[in-house]
Amino acid sequence: MKLSPRENLLRTLRRQGFEQVPVDPGCFCPSQTEAFKKRFGHEDHYAFFQAPMRHAGIPTVQSFNGWKEKYYRHEELPADTEFDAFGVGHSHRPGCFHMTRMHHPLKGEGLTADDVLRYPLPKLAENARSHLREKCDQLHQDGLAVMGCLGCTVWECSWYIRSMEDLMADMLTGEETAALLLDRVSDLACERARCAVEAGADLLQLGDDIGMQSSPMMSLDLWRQWLQPRLKKVIDAARSVRPDILIFYHSCGYVLPFLDGLIEAGVDILNPVQPECMQFEEVHARVGTRLSFWSTIGTQTTLPFGKPDEVRETVWRNLRICGNQGGIVIGPTHMVEPEVPWENLMAMKEACENFRLN
Repeated sequence: MKLSPRENLLRTLRRQGFEQVPVDPGCFCPSQTEAFKKRFGHEDHYAFFQAPMRHAGIPTVQSFNGWKEKYYRHEELPADTEFDAFGVGHSHRPGCFHMTRMHHPLKGEGLTADDVLRYPLPKLAENARSHLREKCDQLHQDGLAVMGCLGCTVWECSWYIRSMEDLMADMLTGEETAALLLDRVSDLACERARCAVEAGADLLQLGDDIGMQSSPMMSLDLWRQWLQPRLKKVIDAARSVRPDILIFYHSCGYVLPFLDGLIEAGVDILNPVQPECMQFEEVHARVGTRLSFWSTIGTQTTLPFGKPDEVRETVWRNLRICGNQGGIVIGPTHMVEPEVPWENLMAMKEACENFRLN
């Protein structure tokens, strides 16, 4: 009997083989979404690419609204600043298109433990569990897998609040405030993770960027001291609900030094494996029996600037590296930006549909 898209996806992520190559078309930037809508009359590019899963956010609420008055003591905010549920400010600069400039509410000198403990983090929405359960049930009825989304899990969420420079300095000098902030964010992440798994998510999407283009963002020792234990705590919280939940971890950039530590923490799937930063062959040779992979088709090189035949060959090469066991979902390594031609996206889709192991 033919596997459902959900069954096929979970089978390949467990490296048990596959009937068809799973595709994740990734997030489209606004101009790509508009172009897709003009071409097909709707915005559901996940359905067009026959993606086997859908994302499910974990709703949070934040009743506090006096961010500008109470925080941002070291900065004059632009007039167009908007605040997310964590109180982080976002303003727009000309030429940044869909990106925002980030403003950090706890940035600056003089931060105290009391400041961190009193900082108003969001809470789960009252209907979060029922909302998620209903969504999971419907997607499962449609034969699709559900990815519970908890990106910016610990490190990124924390530095968004404190600023990367200040939080990194706090960690290097062993400041109490760093531990308090990371712990509070981790505790909230644990609650959100349990909520997603209880609702029926098949995969849990975690992630914190810890790599840069050609080097780690921090030393392995610093990561192991401050971030790995808290990542493991979130994963353990999810697995306390369902031990076989698949853990997806996102980090852009060069992350080779962290691979063993991510596996030790409980990660099953690495995303995105940027070819401009790491060679997929090397990553697979190191951990291909212990990790599966998601994406791998470069949005800095192949997708925007390659020819359709180059896209096809890249897809097929990565699939052949993984072999009969599978363990890979093909897709863009990051957002599909305006430079990516439609022909290359179609080449990626068709390469997956036509792939046959020799």
